[in-house]
Amino acid sequence: MHRAILLSFPVALLLAATPAASRDLDQDEALRLRREGLIMPLEALLQRAMERYPSARLLEAELEEEDGVYVYEIELLTADGVARELELDARDGRLLKDEED
Repeated sequence: MHRAILLSFPVALLLAATPAASRDLDQDEALRLRREGLIMPLEALLQRAMERYPSARLLEAELEEEDGVYVYEIELLTADGVARELELDARDGRLLKDEED
């Protein structure tokens, strides 16, 4: 019995250290969420990202759900040639992350 407890403890630690689950949403789901008013239009959030990095080029944009929160992940190539990854809360446009990719 002690052996079973000792074996399950490392598994519990591993599960606790596992990153939060996220899933990509397809365009149909994104359109539904937008129609229901649950997320902002991607265009509005792209405008905010481009204002932050003028003359940047859009590389990729994805809508994800992370722990029940809808997040737009936007990758840009700045005018200086630096790839940036921004995460914006899809409900209110709040910047969650901005880092070099």
